[in-house]
Amino acid sequence: MSVERDEVCIFIPTLNEAPTIGELVERFRQRGFPHILVMDGNSTDGTPDIARAAGAVVRTQTGKGKGNAIIEAVDIIDRPYVLMLDGDGTYSPDDAEKMLEPLGRGFEHVIGDRLVNPEAGAFTRLNLLGNQLLNTMFRIAHGKDLHDILSGYRAFTLRSIRQMTLKEAGFEIETEMAVEAVRNGQRVTVVPVRYLARPGTVTKLNPFQDGLRIFSTIYRLAKMNNPIFYFGIIGLFISLFGGVIGVYVVLEWLKNIEHLPLTILTVLLITMGFQIFMFGVISDMLLGFHRETTRQIEQLQNPPKPPR
Repeated sequence: MSVERDEVCIFIPTLNEAPTIGELVERFRQRGFPHILVMDGNSTDGTPDIARAAGAVVRTQTGKGKGNAIIEAVDIIDRPYVLMLDGDGTYSPDDAEKMLEPLGRGFEHVIGDRLVNPEAGAFTRLNLLGNQLLNTMFRIAHGKDLHDILSGYRAFTLRSIRQMTLKEAGFEIETEMAVEAVRNGQRVTVVPVRYLARPGTVTKLNPFQDGLRIFSTIYRLAKMNNPIFYFGIIGLFISLFGGVIGVYVVLEWLKNIEHLPLTILTVLLITMGFQIFMFGVISDMLLGFHRETTRQIEQLQNPPKPPR
């Protein structure tokens, strides 16, 4: 089964992308995609007018941030398939068919991997290192290697994106989409795409501030997807803190100096850390039971068809 171009909405969130948005929309139209939606974040450089003149449908988002643009667009899009990419010219329309092809094979979410072969100058060393660290963190926290969770080039079915509970307003939205895809058991695949050097627009991403937010999002969302990791980290740090105090208490005791309050604090911290860790273990067991119950309910609702 192939995905027809008329079934696809090309979705482009923008904010001050005047140098690139016109050519981007035109190239998609030249490739035969008639439905192009630009969700603009109140640009001040004429981006909406340029996109509209090139043939796109333009809407202005009410909230701020890329996350809100995606959340608001989900209610507007009426095509069964969506191809999403940034409007800054770093992603190529030539990869559109490659991104959409897995949807025709039954996949629900496709991530374009920028990290395989980026164009020279597309990434700074700091950005490349940050992406690798965050992807490693995601793999550990959520148990799935998606190669490039921060990629802005994605293809998905409208049903799968509406299945997600999206709340993040900013650049953390890609991370949340990856987490929700894993949490909902969606069929996800990764395809390599070209990542081009930024052709003239200024990046809105702050490597340190947004990197910390994304790191925090990965960890925070693990609470519902991998509770043993989330609570285990908390319990480990509390127990380690108690252990450090305990070492000090023992060393002082060997000098015939007693610290009764610190001894009590040590026992409390180690006990509390262990209890929090065990809470994570119990939560993980309950989550596994919930997933198995959900899977069985889905099987009852959609029984396999008998062979002909």
